[in-house]
Amino acid sequence: MKSILIIGLGRFGTHLCQDLAKLDNEIMIVDKDEASLEDLLPLVVSAKIGDCTNEKVLKSLGVGNFDYCFVCIGENFQSSLEITSLLKDLGAKYVVSKANRDIHAKFLLRNGADEVIYPDRDIAEKVAVRFSANQVFDYVELGNNFSIYEIAPLPEWIGHSIRDVNVRVKYNANIIWRKPYSNVSSRWYHMGSRKKHRRAIRTSRYI
Repeated sequence: MKSILIIGLGRFGTHLCQDLAKLDNEIMIVDKDEASLEDLLPLVVSAKIGDCTNEKVLKSLGVGNFDYCFVCIGENFQSSLEITSLLKDLGAKYVVSKANRDIHAKFLLRNGADEVIYPDRDIAEKVAVRFSANQVFDYVELGNNFSIYEIAPLPEWIGHSIRDVNVRVKYNANIIWRKPYSNVSSRWYHMGSRKKHRRAIRTSRYI
């Protein structure tokens, strides 16, 4: 369980709050608009109406007590930048700020953000990869340019062992898990270089 502050309850901030609550985190939410908070009140331990570009408002939140502070303001970059900087000045342990553009991310990182996220870009990239191949059901990006893909086995793999399939040699990837999906099929999870994964998807029978 983590203690989390979310500033800005637009679409992303709202979804983030809902998902964090499902994982039993203790959440405080802040927004200038009272209506943005109402539906989330049953999910959080505290909610406050306020303008977080005002240093007094941020001080009153005790930002240093939270494990993570999320700045989820996407429409007003100036406000996002100011809040990010103020959070760090006031002793926030770890600040995660939302960005829509690379140039915004650079300024946020220079002004106090410990991490910058691009939810719209990341979702678009994930959807593009999934729907560019017939049998890719999901994938997860890892650090150091690696990723994990959930795939259906090719027809020629069925009835053979992982050793016989020889995915490591053919696709420079490792099968890390096989999940039964029905009485007659399964899904396989393989990990490897992101660049080589995508080349394999483009050139293999998954397309």
